[in-house]
Amino acid sequence: MADSGPSVDADTLTTIAAACRDHERLRFDYRSHDATASTRRTEPHRLVNSARRWYLLAWDLDRHDWRTFRVDRIDLHPPTGHRFTPRDLADEAITDRLARGLATATWRYRTRVTVRAPAADIAGRLPAAITVEPVDPDTCVIDVGSDNAQMLALNVGLLDADFHIDRSTDPDLAAHLQTLAARYTRAAAMTSS
Repeated sequence: MADSGPSVDADTLTTIAAACRDHERLRFDYRSHDATASTRRTEPHRLVNSARRWYLLAWDLDRHDWRTFRVDRIDLHPPTGHRFTPRDLADEAITDRLARGLATATWRYRTRVTVRAPAADIAGRLPAAITVEPVDPDTCVIDVGSDNAQMLALNVGLLDADFHIDRSTDPDLAAHLQTLAARYTRAAAMTSS
């Protein structure tokens, strides 16, 4: 049987949907992908269902930027009753923000990778939701992730370019890269004999 995704209380969905409709601020406790807890004050914009999960696109009043929140990680506080004037956000911008937010919101493992290849070459090998930042004509930086550290190590290796990782963002990745390197070295040695 296929995984139905995390369950979300119907009352929570109803409260969020009503706050989006009525332009009423929401305050909630939020657990990020790494279980870091924070309290968020938001102006909710849109509730979206994707890949068996519910997400909230909202303006974060403390971070002064749009954020995408997984609803199953939200613990609502009582409604504030404070109304707001909705911010202008074009449909294309909503789509782009949601695509980027949904691409990264569920990652359990994240890392910053410096790739020794032109940004345009690497961007062509990655989903559009992953930002590729050029450093110079022959180097770029990407923020990537996965729910599985082994898959992250494998995917970074598929970039077909030399790279190095920021160990501080995900120390587990280095261990998985070493395991893969040893495994490939052994396989190459057996193939050549």
